[in-house]
Amino acid sequence: MQDHALTISSGPAEAHVEFASVFNVAVPFIDRHLAEGRGAKVAIRETGGREVTYAELAERVNRCGNALLGLGLGRGERMLMMVKDCAEFYFLFWGAIRAGIVPVPLNTLLRAKDYTFMIEDSGCAAVIYSPEFAAEVEPALEASPHKPNQTLPTEGDGPNLVALIDGADATLEAAPTAATDDCFWLYSSGTTGTPKGAVHLHRDMVVTSQFYGVETLGVHEDDICFSAAKLFFAYGLGNGMTFPLWVGATAVLFPARPAPDNTLETIGTFKPTLYFGVPTLYAAQLAYLESHQADFASVRYCVSAGEALPADIFRRWKEQTGTVILDGIGSTEALHIFISNTADDYKAGTSGRMVTGYSSRIVDENGNEVAAGESGQLMIKGDSAAKYYWNNPAKTAQTMVDGWLNTGDTYLQDEE
Repeated sequence: MQDHALTISSGPAEAHVEFASVFNVAVPFIDRHLAEGRGAKVAIRETGGREVTYAELAERVNRCGNALLGLGLGRGERMLMMVKDCAEFYFLFWGAIRAGIVPVPLNTLLRAKDYTFMIEDSGCAAVIYSPEFAAEVEPALEASPHKPNQTLPTEGDGPNLVALIDGADATLEAAPTAATDDCFWLYSSGTTGTPKGAVHLHRDMVVTSQFYGVETLGVHEDDICFSAAKLFFAYGLGNGMTFPLWVGATAVLFPARPAPDNTLETIGTFKPTLYFGVPTLYAAQLAYLESHQADFASVRYCVSAGEALPADIFRRWKEQTGTVILDGIGSTEALHIFISNTADDYKAGTSGRMVTGYSSRIVDENGNEVAAGESGQLMIKGDSAAKYYWNNPAKTAQTMVDGWLNTGDTYLQDEE
């Protein structure tokens, strides 16, 4: 098989992706669109008015990868990103991957003490951040015993990422990685202790984009995707970046903090065909719609994850907007949704059925499968699962069990 190529076997009985021995995931997500004649198409539409075509995206990714290499970052070294939802997020993330560097997007709502922990835990070689977050990032850098070799704002006075990208070479060969090499990290929630760095592989974004994005949700080239969930979340990373890139669609990027008024205004202005939210936001939007109008004519489906969607919100949303919310469950460790309702098969108050390419077990405290209708611990298996937690063998052993991912969620399977 040619370098960076892949073959997809679809269908519920045999869903699998086979990768070339040399595989850098930036190639199919970025380069492929030029070969397929999509260079002039808009890939990114920022709500501030900026647009980036697929050709411009490929060039900026190459330049960014070269800029990072020029800073002295080496293959396998970590680069923390505290970056708002904007085109530079794409350039950084994919430029790093193309160069063999490991990007680590972080929650931009965290405080300095959280960033201090992650800087130390990751042993990162670089920290790159949007100037809006300097008030938390810069004290964290000062407080951390680990000092990254490079710290850089994305823009502003003095040295910055945009200036480095502008001055870098536009040609960059993809690093000769493998599908099972470390590719990027996402830190999981620290609600049950300190955050854990979930290490994802080059294959993982292909698996979620194909089996959930294409085969479950039906994302296609003509779609416009708008995610209220931010890119630093596993959920938002798929919705707002990997799914549209996988099929050659367009992403709407919204840098502000989501609220009912600004998200509904974005839907009316940018006419997305797919809208991704979370239950708390859907509830707030419903309350807002009691006294305001919104235009949902462009929206084919809405999607929800992050927590269970109450059946009442599902019903009220459908009555109010005429659109269906497809609820599902996913996790940082699985990278995206692995159980989902679909356009042809949905039931209010449930998470749906297994996504193609994933399997599940519901087990008791002894690891034995429970009968239908009985609740137990949900275990899932799929090729997008994180390989391990960085620097945390105890949690790795507890969560990644004999090829299965212990989700930590209590579930039951009904009669359907």
